Amino acid sequence: MTGPEVAALLGLAPLPHEGGMWAQTWIDEHSTAIYFLLQPGDFSAMHRLDGTELWHHYAGDPVRMLLLHPDGTVSRPVLGDDLAAGQRPCVVVPEGAWMGAATAGEWSLTGTTMAPGYTEEGFDLGVRSDLATRYPEAAAEIAALTREEPA
Repeated sequence: MTGPEVAALLGLAPLPHEGGMWAQTWIDEHSTAIYFLLQPGDFSAMHRLDGTELWHHYAGDPVRMLLLHPDGTVSRPVLGDDLAAGQRPCVVVPEGAWMGAATAGEWSLTGTTMAPGYTEEGFDLGVRSDLATRYPEAAAEIAALTREEPA
């Protein structure tokens, strides 16, 4: 399969601002869940949420993630199914951590789950210069996982 075939089969649409392609799979008063597809040339832009988010790997290539924690530490988990190589099928993104992600190959089908559920008010998109100043050791990765800064 190809990324566009996966997107068509699951009815995925481009996700504005953050990037990637998505579709809501569950929503109720307690939780939300989505499918999320990453393909080359696109990425999940650095953002943070007001709740903990679980990322799950479903199919395709692994996903390289960058997590910038409020205490100043940086982690680089890889979401995937090669456990012996250190990949994990589920990665927890703690509340308030900045995170971005990109496929390590041709396409990666993931999903995310939040409880309590996602809200637009709880989403902040990262600004490259601000994040690079706070986390200088990850500046190159931050540049690769952010979009153009406003003029």
